[in-house]
Amino acid sequence: MSKSENSRCWRGCGETGTLLHCWWECKLVQPLWKTVWRFLRKLTIELPYDPAIALLGIYPRDTEMLMHRSTWTPMFIAALSTIAKTWKEPKCPSTDEWIKKMWFIYTMEYYMAMRN
Repeated sequence: MSKSENSRCWRGCGETGTLLHCWWECKLVQPLWKTVWRFLRKLTIELPYDPAIALLGIYPRDTEMLMHRSTWTPMFIAALSTIAKTWKEPKCPSTDEWIKKMWFIYTMEYYMAMRN
């Protein structure tokens, strides 16, 4: 692999393309993350809006919150997959694609549970 001389965001927003920026801070991915947190609030799950939770799986120690981990973890995985799928495209990752990815994950979990 050769080192690229361009350190700008691959989505073309003009900002410095650090990993944190590309996965979380970029103005083109922020709408998707805000949608994820809106869905969580509709499910009455109040998580801090923190990249450590979504990107690294570092959750608050609140035991009441941890019981919802099986709900929000697939949501974060689906969001990360959706962001990766549109990695070098100058557009916002689609909420529809995120929802389709969540349905796929939950369908696979269902079939795995039925199989066992």
